Amino acid sequence: MSEPEFSSRNPPPSNRQLLILLAIFGGFIIATIAALWFLFEQLVWLIPPQFEQQLGRLVVPAFERQAKPSATQTTLNQLLDGLETHLDSKQENREYQVLYIPDSTINAYALPGDRIIIYQGLLSQVESENELVMILGHELGHFAHRDHLRGISRSLFIQTILSLFFPNVGSLESFAAALSSAQFSQSQEKQADEFGLTLLQENYGHVAGATDFFERIKAEEREDKIAFLQTHPPSQDRIKRLEKLIQKRGYELDKRSPLPASLTTLD
Repeated sequence: MSEPEFSSRNPPPSNRQLLILLAIFGGFIIATIAALWFLFEQLVWLIPPQFEQQLGRLVVPAFERQAKPSATQTTLNQLLDGLETHLDSKQENREYQVLYIPDSTINAYALPGDRIIIYQGLLSQVESENELVMILGHELGHFAHRDHLRGISRSLFIQTILSLFFPNVGSLESFAAALSSAQFSQSQEKQADEFGLTLLQENYGHVAGATDFFERIKAEEREDKIAFLQTHPPSQDRIKRLEKLIQKRGYELDKRSPLPASLTTLD
């Protein structure tokens, strides 16, 4: 009597079984990625300043190569130094510095290593010292709330995942590019605006110029041509929120201070 064929006892898995296995595996991968994303977000507050400085040494050089030491950059750092006197002791001990990049991009952002990037394109839109101080204060707000590290954790996470499948995308250049296009949440931008408004009040004793920059670029928003509008909330929303906050806090408006002479002719 012949033995039955082994294959008849163990039929090959059906397409349905394969799909179920693939779905389970895919779900596990998605759940793992989601858990790691959440972990990245929560660990931001635990990152020590020393590690952040080390991170800055990896990221900042890509921007330093584009920056231009000049009278413009010196003046921007002098304004920043003045704002630092209004920060709490924890923030005041940081070594904030502006890197001025002579490029037509209309944008500004905060980087690990206590660096604020300001583009010539943005400065060309500014008409008073007050609105420039508001912009610098906004970026200091991102530092205060560690938003810049949240942005870098997301960019680093995405770069890490992509590099597993596409090894050539893991370069520092592409990482720096991802940082420059990072977008903060509405809540983060709102908090940074409030922080900037507070510094503006403490610096001048009034908040004239708080919404001027947003009013000026609002007209260009429909065309969506500038980087600032791609990485920040709609200007009209920010103007309304700031006006409500100014009224709520009882802040006053007064005469705007003119731009320093070195910023009227950009180099």
